[in-house]
Amino acid sequence: MPDPDAAVLITESAQLDALVARLVEVDRYAVDTEFHRERTYFPQLALLQVATVDQVFLVDPLAVDPAPLAKVFAGEGLALMHAAKQDLEVLDHAVGSSPTHIFDTQVAGGFLGYTAPSLAALLDRELGVRAPKADRLTDWLRRPLTDRQLRYAAADVAHLHALHDSLGGRLEELGRSEWVREATEELAAEPRGPRNPEDAWRRIKEVRHLKGADLATAQAIAAWRESRAAQLDLTPRYVLADLGVVGLAVARPATAEDLKDIRGVDGRALRHVADELLAVIAEAADRRPRRDAAPVATELPAELRPALPLVAAWVGQHARDLRIEASLLASRADIEALLRGDADARLTQGWRRDLVGEPIRQLVAGEVALAFDRRGGLVLEPRQATPAGSAPEGDQGTDGDHPQDPEGH
Repeated sequence: MPDPDAAVLITESAQLDALVARLVEVDRYAVDTEFHRERTYFPQLALLQVATVDQVFLVDPLAVDPAPLAKVFAGEGLALMHAAKQDLEVLDHAVGSSPTHIFDTQVAGGFLGYTAPSLAALLDRELGVRAPKADRLTDWLRRPLTDRQLRYAAADVAHLHALHDSLGGRLEELGRSEWVREATEELAAEPRGPRNPEDAWRRIKEVRHLKGADLATAQAIAAWRESRAAQLDLTPRYVLADLGVVGLAVARPATAEDLKDIRGVDGRALRHVADELLAVIAEAADRRPRRDAAPVATELPAELRPALPLVAAWVGQHARDLRIEASLLASRADIEALLRGDADARLTQGWRRDLVGEPIRQLVAGEVALAFDRRGGLVLEPRQATPAGSAPEGDQGTDGDHPQDPEGH
């Protein structure tokens, strides 16, 4: 296990090239990032941590371009990460790519009974390692980095190999390694990158109450603000406040002089783009506002609606019985998609199909029945065919004199 206190700080291109040459030869490596995005549109990489099985390396992206690591990410090596979603976005922007093959320890923990576990929790429970406490106020962009910062950053990757061994071994014993692989592939395939400017208005609460020309103008201004924010690498609110978007949409100023009288608008900040913004407002005034498309086939058939809460209850219990985080197994939206018969429903594919998709199909088709067992909770039982016109066994009368099953069936 590498020593976090012996981490190598990489600040020169030659050092990074040597690290890349080393990493492309290993079958797995750990990777993590420290970044900020409070004032920028894109996440700003402040430090990149990498670890082999015996050494931690800290790449300073303020001193050396991390782009050569793209060669490592495109290789066959397995990237060991924790809660990788944000890190993948950071790497996409800073390096130009992200790892092709991933083992996410948070996802893996979800298949072993943990619920969205933190890295500290996994290290403690799996390895008996006490992780250093994080400081949320740490400024990772300040240089030089302190010994405490370097030690904390190194600890984020120092134990991921041992954690991979621990979690991976248990997953292999349970036959769940393939499930984790499929789940991490889904994670890696999620869309990342700049947001669509045409959707920016939906994130401004006050815009939702506008109508007609006011709404159309607000939509156009919000799209302009989003594009300019990406161009300048600033958060949208530093380009124009939300209140300013609404104020401009309602007032629809015609001159640069009019801008200074609108609440939420800093005329000085917009003076270089005033003509551009006014042109956007003028052009939008005659448009019709965009409306969200009507949902397509989102409603369950009436005959299946009573089944939804029953199926959801069984899935929740099934997740507990299997010691799998429920959100990994099936969300309510997944269940609804299956019941609707959506062609791309997740529960019709891979490991989820076998664990929950097929049993739910059998339940809805009447091939099995959902029953309550005091010893095991909700259970699916084979359903015996009943001849047409006859009552099921045990339901021959309504006088209530039949003895009850002592086990609650």
